[in-house]
Amino acid sequence: MKKEALGRCPVCNHEMNVTRLHCNHCDTTIEGNFTLCKFCRLTEDHKTFVEVFIKNRGNIKEIEKELGISYPTVRSKLENVIEALGYSVKYEARVDKKEVLSKLSAGEITAEEAVKLLKEE
Repeated sequence: MKKEALGRCPVCNHEMNVTRLHCNHCDTTIEGNFTLCKFCRLTEDHKTFVEVFIKNRGNIKEIEKELGISYPTVRSKLENVIEALGYSVKYEARVDKKEVLSKLSAGEITAEEAVKLLKEE
């Protein structure tokens, strides 16, 4: 059973580097200082969220349903992943008031979450 390489140090949580690569087929070994891809450096929570996000083609309602979380939590998790990948989160997108009110009416978000979303505008 193969184990996934750690992207972050379990002691200090800083980025890890790979120093040895080995091919099991031809027995070639390469040593050096290699960085991991951006996605390898994500936490397990981030990876789980990204997998659910992709599986559901970014459909927020489906993500909410599968993870059992609210719309603001989905947005927050997405923003956390964006930041973890090294990008800045831009808050230029306007809040869709009708969508927020519809979710509030359907009981999908609390009044507190609705107020928070509407204040983001």
